[in-house]
Amino acid sequence: MIANQLNAPLNILLADDDKDDRFFFTKALQEFSIATDINTVNDGEQLMDYLAENTENIPDILFLDLNMPRKNGFECLLELKGSLLLSSIYVIMFSTSYPRDENYETDMIKRLYKMGAQDYIRKPGDFAQLKQVIHLAITKAIEIKLHIAQEKIL
Repeated sequence: MIANQLNAPLNILLADDDKDDRFFFTKALQEFSIATDINTVNDGEQLMDYLAENTENIPDILFLDLNMPRKNGFECLLELKGSLLLSSIYVIMFSTSYPRDENYETDMIKRLYKMGAQDYIRKPGDFAQLKQVIHLAITKAIEIKLHIAQEKIL
């Protein structure tokens, strides 16, 4: 993926049921110097259908909302990581979830990493902060994927 497409735009998929969140996410990407192609889906079932129908165009990075109707982020993550074809997708969990108590969010994040997520972002309410956390997550994903690709070459 990334290693084979160094000059191609980064293929990003966003699964989020909130129309405003999808709009602001897409708007944030447009302001980056990193070339990206963005596709969006509205819920977990659409996500899994999209991936099944686009096996030749698997995303480099998936931003996956935790709380979606029909199939939530946890269910999607389990399905993704259980699939030979989809398990290598770099998954960033993306949520407005806030701690119910001191340990709730920390425990949830640990569980997501254990399930195979590569990163977790709490959605900020401010657009400038949103751009910053998305850019940081994408930059981190690129660096990790390039490092993995270089190790495979050696």
